[in-house]
Amino acid sequence: MSKPKQPARRRRDAKLSKDLILQAALEEFSTYGYGGARIERIAHSAGLSKPMLYNYFGDKDAIYAAALKEAYVQIRAGETELNLDALPPADAVRALVRFTMTHFREKPWFISMLNTENLRGGTTIREIRDAAGIQSVLVERLRDVLRRGEESGVFRCGVDPVEFYIFIASLCYFPVSNRHTLSVVFQLEMNKSWLDRRAEQAADMLLAYLAP
Repeated sequence: MSKPKQPARRRRDAKLSKDLILQAALEEFSTYGYGGARIERIAHSAGLSKPMLYNYFGDKDAIYAAALKEAYVQIRAGETELNLDALPPADAVRALVRFTMTHFREKPWFISMLNTENLRGGTTIREIRDAAGIQSVLVERLRDVLRRGEESGVFRCGVDPVEFYIFIASLCYFPVSNRHTLSVVFQLEMNKSWLDRRAEQAADMLLAYLAP
């Protein structure tokens, strides 16, 4: 029996190593911000050496850029699994709202990475060449949902998919990103059940906005 070719083994190992680095970097930058993040901790969390991190991605700026891109890739990948094309328009909107709230809650590094990047003035996101392409997948799928809703008479005409997604993200983002202060100031128990109810109410509001 012939042995597996070594190049294929190296490619598999390289992909695993990169995945480990990206996840460790997401958690590091989201926990400590850009200034407080340390390459040593990323390497330790990934179970790899610092030289290997630099070999795969480059310096700290490059690792941060790769992690920021990965944050977007993860949420877009999750949205793809929703199979919005197979759902009636109203159900598709509700599914997207539920997913967005859940993703923000279960993947806290997404919100933290966005907060960090906005504090940095969006300098890195401007340099990610395919950032718009990553977003365009969702925009086109949402455009199709809105079009189907118009054609079936359940949605009004002329709703821009980008602006509509910003509404979705805003309604889901705020209660998760500000949960610590909101829970103290308003004496709320902002657990999973509370956030699930907010998702349903957000979907109700958005569907009312779309009504003809």
